Amino acid sequence: MDLTAAKWRKSAQSGNNGGQCVEVAVVRGRDAGVTNKADEEFVVLVRDSKNRGREPQVFTLAEWDAFCEGVRGGQFEPSAMIKDLGPVPAI
Repeated sequence: MDLTAAKWRKSAQSGNNGGQCVEVAVVRGRDAGVTNKADEEFVVLVRDSKNRGREPQVFTLAEWDAFCEGVRGGQFEPSAMIKDLGPVPAI
């Protein structure tokens, strides 16, 4: 995986939280080193800022757009995810 051209960014909202955030970069698909994404012109890389040596997660632009739309739409708010779990069964 050749990430030398990657320009990593993190949200300005992450503030000074001791490096506990994710970083995002866009690279050419062929440089991502992921066989099933090599034909993509560009891919989005996501990595943990605390573990920069680990391979990042790789998403197509369509996959990333769908995720971002879900974030904007509130699909990943804790209250929405908890509601999806249903009632807690009695023990």
